[in-house]
Amino acid sequence: MDFGLVLQTDPPAAQVVELMRRAERSGFSHGWTFDSTVLWQEPFVIYSQILARTERLVVGSMVTNPGTRAWEVTASAFATLNEMFGNRTICGIGRGDSAMRVAGRKPNTLARIEEAMHVIRELAEGREADLGGTVVRIPWIGQGARLPVWMAAYGPKALAVAGAKADGFILQLADVYLTEWMVRAVRDAAVAAGRDPGDVRVCVAAPAYVTEDDSPRALAHAREQCRWFGGMVGNHVADLVSRYGEHSDAVPGELTSYIAARRGYDYAHHGRSGNPDTAFVPDEIVDRFCLLGTPERHIEKLGALKALGVDQFALYAMHDAKESVVDAYGSTVIPALRG
Repeated sequence: MDFGLVLQTDPPAAQVVELMRRAERSGFSHGWTFDSTVLWQEPFVIYSQILARTERLVVGSMVTNPGTRAWEVTASAFATLNEMFGNRTICGIGRGDSAMRVAGRKPNTLARIEEAMHVIRELAEGREADLGGTVVRIPWIGQGARLPVWMAAYGPKALAVAGAKADGFILQLADVYLTEWMVRAVRDAAVAAGRDPGDVRVCVAAPAYVTEDDSPRALAHAREQCRWFGGMVGNHVADLVSRYGEHSDAVPGELTSYIAARRGYDYAHHGRSGNPDTAFVPDEIVDRFCLLGTPERHIEKLGALKALGVDQFALYAMHDAKESVVDAYGSTVIPALRG
């Protein structure tokens, strides 16, 4: 199992770079950031600094979207970084929840995501692609350029697109039951598309908070630091409920039932501990969606996810223990899962 660190690009950018360097020293293979251009600093500028100050870390977006950046710009940005630092980038892409809504736009359609994935990958790897009737190729990109494109998804139609078209599938929660259900859906879609399901990498992304013990006090603090995540996932779940209904065979109730008490969402607190719009998220959901407790508890849950075919765990570190969780994973958790 590989490990990634996920950060928001809050100022100062130098702190983001240093945390990514710390992650590489601790054995993490990937460094991811949010891409929401109004809420945070420009990630591609920061990627160049991360890549320049690390040796092996693969860096990318979790996630960008096809609506806030022209596709040829996205492809060129990734390709430029790859030319400079040797194919060490990855493109995570999705509908664009915060990036689009904060700018007053609706999230992108699945058809648009599917087309964008193809165009961005083709252009970034030096091949021709059709930009709405104009066929272009970026001439300075040479042979050997590579850009994996991984897609974030929850609903059945999105999972089908990920399985049929993406190089990897990003699931933003760490519930074992839901992971099994969604990985199966992605693999079935890959088979239906004539692909080897093993060619679709699987990444589970969720907050992780390491405690010294499993005392009620320690776990209560960890839950409060990570409760924001249930609210963030709830935005996507609310979209699914509006599309499929509250009780649908298409989406498991284990994913949708907890948002019954949800009352709106303010993106000013998006992805941050203490978010007042996430008070509706029960402790059970925090425990299911996140990884909390001693290193042994993390190792146990990650072992179960690995057995389901999860190739990477990407750790959200939006809490008050960024450095210590990276260090704990480096000293204990990563060696256990790679051993």
